[in-house]
Amino acid sequence: MNKNSEKIYVTKPILPSKERLQKYIDVIYDSNWLTNFGPLHELLRKRLASYLNVDNITLTANGTLALIVAYKILNVKKVITTPFTFVATISSVLWEGIDLVFADIDKETFCIDVNQVEDLLKKDKTIDTVVAVNVFGNVCDIEGLYFLKEKYGIKLIFDSCHCFNVYYDNKNILSYGDASTISFHATKLFHTIEGGGIVFENPEYHEKAERCINFGLETHYKITELGINAKMNEFEAAMGLALLEEIDFILEQRKKAWEYYYFKLKGVVEFQKRNDKSTNNYSYFPILLSSEEVLLNVLSTLEKYNIFPRRYFYPPLHTLPYIKEHHKPIELNNATDISRRILCLPLYPGIDPAVQDIIIDVIKKEEEHA
Repeated sequence: MNKNSEKIYVTKPILPSKERLQKYIDVIYDSNWLTNFGPLHELLRKRLASYLNVDNITLTANGTLALIVAYKILNVKKVITTPFTFVATISSVLWEGIDLVFADIDKETFCIDVNQVEDLLKKDKTIDTVVAVNVFGNVCDIEGLYFLKEKYGIKLIFDSCHCFNVYYDNKNILSYGDASTISFHATKLFHTIEGGGIVFENPEYHEKAERCINFGLETHYKITELGINAKMNEFEAAMGLALLEEIDFILEQRKKAWEYYYFKLKGVVEFQKRNDKSTNNYSYFPILLSSEEVLLNVLSTLEKYNIFPRRYFYPPLHTLPYIKEHHKPIELNNATDISRRILCLPLYPGIDPAVQDIIIDVIKKEEEHA
């Protein structure tokens, strides 16, 4: 049994050392600057740009606002995206009044099916943007999407919320597309409690975004465009700066836990097929079980040990009531099937291998009896 009866969830928010965080909190108290592009915000922006090898990054209050701002800056009108993602990917689209079309996912990579995207682009000339999700940090078919971008003159946005420190062909994934967004939510491997970021291909868009996330203000007395409040505050930035000092240890610990699962479950369950040109940041450990019945049995058994994996992403978004009322999707068989059988296992720095062994044993037994 899980000896201390501690509840084990799919992830566990990481907190830096109190001493490391306190030195940044002291800066806030000394400056009395809480928000509006304070010194810690600017320091985090510069350090993240350096660490991630990007020219610039616009920091936002959360990852959903990062998507919304990207859509606004790029003047998006109608998008193709995937139903196999967190709801923020589509809620941000619909919230902005943008028309939505779904494409299915590839059954091996879990990323958007580029062939189906092209079929949709051929049929509907009003589609101007593809929002491709790099699911679980696995990079989409970049070459295929760029081919469509050039052929059909579309905009390309990557929802890279799972992709902190992921590289594709020796280039940070955030550098791809007209824009790429990332989440710094507390559940992510790097976080600012809440938070997010956008990297634009066009450097001028960063200047525009800085105004857009601050009510459209160019100066205190000059409003140049429509804006909202989407700024990251100084306390969020303090958390990010403290964690960035520990990021190498965090990544090392995640890799260790990820590989422990992988080598013990190899041949027992199916794994996501990863893009062989991309790196792995070990942000999630998704497995594909043989049936939904097996998945439910695994969940039921593990709950007795106070262990709670999570069904990412279930239900698929095309089945949501507010989608079904307004949108008639094409057949999305892969997303439907994968969502019924996929399970993300608990993964975070410091997870006890004994807990991992319980999870592994339960999965093996249920699959053997299937």
